[in-house]
Amino acid sequence: MKTEKEKDIRPKQHQDRQPGLETLMKPAPEYEPAARKLKLEGKVALITGGDSGIGRAVALAFAQEGANVLISYLNEHQDAHTTIAAIASMGRKGIAVSGDIADEKHCKKLVNQTIKAFGQLDVLVNNAAVQYPQDGLEKITAAQLEKTFRSNVFPHFYLSKAALKYLKEGSSIISTTSVTAYRGSDHLIDYAATKSAIAGFIRSLSASLAPRKIRVNGVAPGPIWTPLIPATFPPAQVATFGSDVPLKRAGEPNEVAPCYVFLASDDASYMTGQVLHPNGGEIING
Repeated sequence: MKTEKEKDIRPKQHQDRQPGLETLMKPAPEYEPAARKLKLEGKVALITGGDSGIGRAVALAFAQEGANVLISYLNEHQDAHTTIAAIASMGRKGIAVSGDIADEKHCKKLVNQTIKAFGQLDVLVNNAAVQYPQDGLEKITAAQLEKTFRSNVFPHFYLSKAALKYLKEGSSIISTTSVTAYRGSDHLIDYAATKSAIAGFIRSLSASLAPRKIRVNGVAPGPIWTPLIPATFPPAQVATFGSDVPLKRAGEPNEVAPCYVFLASDDASYMTGQVLHPNGGEIING
């Protein structure tokens, strides 16, 4: 007797020769490309850290593909206003909300404001993060460790949990992890640890939400030219930032944003629990 997992899902069939004939298959594989349309038409996205860097590029790429967007940011008001103006220039609606996503109440507020403004939520992008370089584990204080995890990891839980009330079949959660989760970083030990935690979050939540047809994926950027870089490193290190990867340069935010568009769209309908790696050519294992 067949178990539930072994239940037939298509007619029994066999062909005597390899590689086989597609014309004899029942049903036939779907091979025609989908009609070209805006990939995110009618969708609504909430993007953390959407004021600048990767978050801004994702917000604009989503708007270009037809989505309305709410961006969250801490207190970088000028950058946020620039992002919202750019979204409006594309004929889409953008809303910017400031506040600290390390606070669960604020995360709930962001979701509620998205619903109030747009009536729906289809894509959640957990993107915002902080990093504080230190020369060795001994230099990482308990206060820094807690702040890094509260800022980088907790919001993924808070926002995803609040969003689940509104996400439906076909919705998507996309979390930003990092190349450091896979190769480590001797001067960003706590940051790399948070990004490893996010990778585990992606895999685990994707399995949890698969029965509800809500996809959970991630993006693990390598060195990308964002405001976090000059705000983190000394001038000499900023000057050479990204030169150590095979492509010999840092990536631009708009080179990373297409990964998020893909994962948010129906093009990625058969992907969940996966991480894309726009990292300038670094070979990733694991």
